[in-house]
Amino acid sequence: MRERNAQPRPAAATAAAVVLASGAGLRVGGDRNKVYLPLGGRSVVAWSLRTLARVPEIGVLVLVVRPQDGALAGRVLAAECADLAVQVVHGGAMRQESELMALRRLGPRISAGKIDVVLIHDAARPLVTAQLAAAVLAAARQAGGAVPGVARDGLTLASEDGTAAEADLGTMMAMQTPQGFAAVPLLAAYERAAADGFTGTDTAACVTRYSGIRVRCIPGDERNMKITYPHDLVVAAKLAAADA
Repeated sequence: MRERNAQPRPAAATAAAVVLASGAGLRVGGDRNKVYLPLGGRSVVAWSLRTLARVPEIGVLVLVVRPQDGALAGRVLAAECADLAVQVVHGGAMRQESELMALRRLGPRISAGKIDVVLIHDAARPLVTAQLAAAVLAAARQAGGAVPGVARDGLTLASEDGTAAEADLGTMMAMQTPQGFAAVPLLAAYERAAADGFTGTDTAACVTRYSGIRVRCIPGDERNMKITYPHDLVVAAKLAAADA
């Protein structure tokens, strides 16, 4: 995938991007967390970090890692992202806890009005484009919250006993990341969720429950795939090579 030169940061680079790399990533196999496996000449995690760094409006990059991956993450950043200013935060036992830890790191700047929007992205989606991230950011600034999604056809409603039934499910969407939200209500929603012990399915679920924001779904990208199983690395490598 071609990596264009970083664009100069505008005076108001007030968005932050949080890249989540705090999962175990065991299903893909290998001797380490999947986000540190090689893909097209660099680690999986380095792809999205370098891409998000090219979005002019993003002024802060945060990488959330497992405590036991701290040394490995440091080596990867030094070798592959030495030209980027990446803040590292240790994550928690669950995704939402990891997101909250990152948001708390950003909290003082959010409260001071220095960060207006936060993008949350899975490190396991290395082929995200700067164009998609910028589109999510723009939609989040307009609507308060935005998520990219791709349509999924051929879905059938089934009962608990496995019986299939025809149903008008509308247009079913598979959600992707990055998901973007206005920073102040995002942090407030996560603090309220933590106090209530609520865990959402994704960032949008938490924001929807604890704020008045109606999250907007924008077109995603079929190539923005998630690395879950070994063959996903093979497919992603071919896609990356096609853009090289």
